[in-house]
Amino acid sequence: MRRKIPSHSALMAFEAAARHGSFARAADELALTEGAISRQIGRLEAFLGVVLFERIGNRVRLRPNGERYAVQIRETLDRLARDSQYLMGQPSDGASLDIAVLPTFAMRWLIPRLKRFQERHPSITLHLAEKMEPFVLAGSGFDAAIHFEHPAWTGMRTHRLLHEVLVPVCHPTLLDGKDVATALDTLPRLHRRQNPDAWLRYAEESGIMLSNPAIGARYDLHAMLIEATLAGLGVALVPHLYVQSELADGRLVAPWPEGTSVSKTFCLVLPEPIRLSDGPAQAFASWIIHETKTTGPLV
Repeated sequence: MRRKIPSHSALMAFEAAARHGSFARAADELALTEGAISRQIGRLEAFLGVVLFERIGNRVRLRPNGERYAVQIRETLDRLARDSQYLMGQPSDGASLDIAVLPTFAMRWLIPRLKRFQERHPSITLHLAEKMEPFVLAGSGFDAAIHFEHPAWTGMRTHRLLHEVLVPVCHPTLLDGKDVATALDTLPRLHRRQNPDAWLRYAEESGIMLSNPAIGARYDLHAMLIEATLAGLGVALVPHLYVQSELADGRLVAPWPEGTSVSKTFCLVLPEPIRLSDGPAQAFASWIIHETKTTGPLV
């Protein structure tokens, strides 16, 4: 069925006039005459059967339904512009994938390893976007997601990648002259805002006495916690896989046992099973699954 969509010119004229609150300023922006803007908006109102502007002498003002429509049209035009720029930037002989990923996983694990993927698949471009919460993958514009296991992914194809195991880490200078057995209760403790009871659960699991597990500064991301520990601000519970390099070269130390009570599992989420014809998606899935099986500190 043919879609009933106003002309692009009419929508452009309407959006500019709504944004400026003036036909004259919209005409200047679009290099048209004020009369041309007025005619385009008149055609749009006739097409919709709705009056969008109030004409008050030489002035115009959006009506309530026009205000709502202007917001929607602006979002649509912005999205069209982004999608067009995106497509114009694609190599003619290559392919691309849009991956939604947790931000710290992207910064601390995935991006440092992407050169290996690039070397193996130079014709595939990966675009990464941050997604903190699970979402409906179908129709989202993403080809895949890397996230924690979650009921939201029910009905989609998931592949387990890595198990997140938390470990207390700190800058080595914080332990100078301290007894490791009791230092954890005296050092400033740093928290991830989304896991406010992580230290309490860690104390219960490990048997290490913490007089006030909830006290201490809070940060949104594990990446922030890691930077805070590197700056010597305190001790933080962070995923071991994010700090392998820092532990290996001595920039951070972890003399306490790992904790498993607040651990999660990362997974690759795909909208449907990969077929042999799904070249780019299959290539990325095969690469990251293999990479997680051989993961270790980058060298």
